[in-house]
Amino acid sequence: MEKGFYMDFAAGLLIVAEQILTGYCLARLVRPFLAQGRELSGSGKPSRPGCCMTALQKSRLVWAAYSITILFLGAMQFHLRSSAATGAGVLAAFLVLCLADRRNYRQKIFLCAAFFSLCWLACAITEIFYDSLYSYASHTAYMAARPKLWQALYLGMCLFFLLTEMTIVSVFVKCILKAYTYKSFNMSGKELCMLLIPLFTGTGGFEIIHYYRSYYILQTGKNAGQYDMRALFYYAVSMAAVIVTVGLYQSIKARQEERLQNELLAARIDDIQHHIEQVESLYQSIRSIRHDMANHLLTLESLYAGNRTEEAREYSADLKAALAGAAGGMGSGHPVTDVILREWKEEAQKRDVDFQWDFYYPSGSDINAFDLSVILNNGLQNAVEYAEGNAPDRPQVSLRACHRNNAYLIEIQNSFSGSLRWDAQSGLPVTSKEKTEGHGYGLSNIRRVAGKYAGDMVIDVQDGWFLLCVMLMMRK
Repeated sequence: MEKGFYMDFAAGLLIVAEQILTGYCLARLVRPFLAQGRELSGSGKPSRPGCCMTALQKSRLVWAAYSITILFLGAMQFHLRSSAATGAGVLAAFLVLCLADRRNYRQKIFLCAAFFSLCWLACAITEIFYDSLYSYASHTAYMAARPKLWQALYLGMCLFFLLTEMTIVSVFVKCILKAYTYKSFNMSGKELCMLLIPLFTGTGGFEIIHYYRSYYILQTGKNAGQYDMRALFYYAVSMAAVIVTVGLYQSIKARQEERLQNELLAARIDDIQHHIEQVESLYQSIRSIRHDMANHLLTLESLYAGNRTEEAREYSADLKAALAGAAGGMGSGHPVTDVILREWKEEAQKRDVDFQWDFYYPSGSDINAFDLSVILNNGLQNAVEYAEGNAPDRPQVSLRACHRNNAYLIEIQNSFSGSLRWDAQSGLPVTSKEKTEGHGYGLSNIRRVAGKYAGDMVIDVQDGWFLLCVMLMMRK
């Protein structure tokens, strides 16, 4: 009696361990898809309670929701099919997942559906191995001569079942995470349907095969033999089909990403052509003034020679104004940056945004004007657009540049009263514009340029200001 109690207790512990480990595998699957919880308001504080949980903390909540639900149903002795109990656990985990990370719900549906299907395919494969091995061991002369070892054999087979099932689940989760590269991209309804098809066919096939397999075993009292081999092949192909489908889906995303990058590159080329036209116009104005400079100097000399000082000062002031107008009134030290600053100053004025700047081009360094144009265009575009839509009072944008030793710093600020969500994969803010529409690449382009000069960028939100600081290392 006591020995039987311990055997039941050990078997129960293995069941509990199975559910806990299964919940851990689910948490491991969803963790890379969760945001890091750095959603900040314009004051630099969390925009709502609970949004500062890390991805690890959120995945632990999913783990707990699944395991507790399954164990509760077992403890209350609800007479549910195993698939129904697993479905209840996955549903509870899905609800917690949606509450902890309120975005990309279609992706969460796929992840939970894939895990549910995975659990049953892994269980079916393990069950075939378990039945075959148990049948072989139980029919050996060694076990026939030692009846006291039957309970130990049973516990050993239960442990074998647990380890084999968890190994299959872990390998499948690892393959899914490796194949699913664009984890932060939103999933459309059509993409969700495409990914769910192999899950439905795999799970449906499992139900049919498992039914006839169980019927065969009950009728004959022995394993299905070649039927089991065909079933194993079907289960393995079903699991592979899910991974292949995810890989194809990600290849589609890669082509979309490449297309969007090409569109952005084309837009940048158009910007450069526009800048070249503006610079040519600027130089034309400067050449025109230089052509008349000798006459201007002669006029000034005549005025001073005739002691007509006041008229000379007025003439000199008019000449300075003409020179400043030809240079665009910016004087940043490079015609390309002059054009960019002038354009964004005019754009800010159109949007009723106060634009202040203290910027200069680091002449004599190896920093390319085109690379600076990428930083300035992307940074100022974000600043002007989001200052206009998020400032409670008159929106403001400021641009500053400075250098110390060989470090060149560019600081762009704009008034900001909204909130930010951070992408777990890139570590950059997620704007209200969807990446799938061609937006959201500005900051990544700035980071790419900064990396080219062994630098980096820092983003912060404090006291109603959004701050972007870019550091470039100069080589004289």
